[in-house]
Amino acid sequence: MTPFFKPLAFGLLIAGSAALVATAADGTDPANALPGGDTTTPDHGRNAFSNPAANLDVDRQTPFFIGNSFFKKNWVAAPASTTGRDGLGPHFIARACASCHLLDGRGAPPPAPEGVNTEQPVGLLLRLSIPGDGGRAGVVPEPTYGGQFNNQAVDTVQPEGRVTIRYTEQPGRFADGTPYSLRKPSYEMTDLAYGPLHPDTRVSPRVAPQVIGLGLLEAIPEADLRAIAERQARKGAGISGRPNRVWDAVRQDWVIGRFGWKANVGTVAHQTAGAFNGDIGVTSPLFPHEECMAAQADCQARQQQESQWRQGRGEPATDIDARALERTIYYTTTLAVPSRRQPDAPEVRHGEALFHAAQCASCHVPRHVTGKLEGFPELSGQTITPYTDLLLHDMGEGLADNRSDFAADGREWRTPPLWGIGLIPTVNGHSMLLHDGRARNILEAILWHGGEAEGARAQVLRMSRAERDALVRFVGSL
Repeated sequence: MTPFFKPLAFGLLIAGSAALVATAADGTDPANALPGGDTTTPDHGRNAFSNPAANLDVDRQTPFFIGNSFFKKNWVAAPASTTGRDGLGPHFIARACASCHLLDGRGAPPPAPEGVNTEQPVGLLLRLSIPGDGGRAGVVPEPTYGGQFNNQAVDTVQPEGRVTIRYTEQPGRFADGTPYSLRKPSYEMTDLAYGPLHPDTRVSPRVAPQVIGLGLLEAIPEADLRAIAERQARKGAGISGRPNRVWDAVRQDWVIGRFGWKANVGTVAHQTAGAFNGDIGVTSPLFPHEECMAAQADCQARQQQESQWRQGRGEPATDIDARALERTIYYTTTLAVPSRRQPDAPEVRHGEALFHAAQCASCHVPRHVTGKLEGFPELSGQTITPYTDLLLHDMGEGLADNRSDFAADGREWRTPPLWGIGLIPTVNGHSMLLHDGRARNILEAILWHGGEAEGARAQVLRMSRAERDALVRFVGSL
């Protein structure tokens, strides 16, 4: 493990627990009003995703608020008078973590009047790769533009290009005759600064998710996740998730992936440092180099200049130092999950029963008990209800990106946690869901489910309007 992480010992799971707690006879869960256990916050307002874990003592909150400042601050190009806060780029898609995760919430694609968007996305990015064995990186980067398409750059460096998103409507009907329409996105990269893309480039759009409860998810024991996968396989009902095995930069070992849309990251520390590096161009002791490809001479020249500036000022070689990174990771690890809204309302309870009857809970597993997360006693031994199994599932051709990531294939996605989903409109002012924000609301997100979830989707299509409303209200209460 990297020495500077020893004081907080990020990402060390050292004790197991039972994966699930029994639910009521009808499959509903009468005791999940506090999704984050003792860490849950009662805040349901605009800052609902920005609170520290409720059981975090006052003297343990200081690093949280210091980390918050680094998460929300705008980085600037070096050299600058704001030493310790310079080092943006050379290429980037955002100037701060909060640019994508506004108020620690969820990003969205830009508006698309008449089905076309030319405004450059911030809360949505495009992953790039070509087929091949990615080894510890999980993927083989596109040879000219790397692993991510960056549409912004500092002075003297060209942005890699521009992104255009187009949508086509796909109409359908419920069994009762009610019409609906789903919008299918397509992506075009134009104004390419460094020449054409590789002819076999695979592109995967990814929206920035809300960052609540990440430490709790990391604290779920690996053994419990494997047990869920084994139980699904034994049941033989067509639902069979599997863990992604990924390389973790902190542990320097292979672990089960938990974060990212394809479960391609194993720990909060790796996720945080990797986002600094890939999205903002900020180097750290975990990721000390920006991705400037061989064809990007201006990017490489800028890197060399910045290195010389730092040496001349006697500064550390990386843009963010170990202590600041440590505090930012502490912040993202201890962000609280908000409590549910009206979990005992009759329509919500009806929707919960429908959720279980449609087998949605087979993948969106309601309950877990966290193990011991070293350095974070507040997150250890908590009964939580994130509604996820953190496993990969085949979601069908409609959602496929045809891009592998470690063990995940082009049709597989991690089951996303559902906690906090109903507060996204309050916090972020939109209701765009799924990995690329194509779904405009909860019901559209359900209707995009295919593959292993085709049976659940079919049941929803047969529901009456009242049942659909109840199901949506239940999911929105999480």
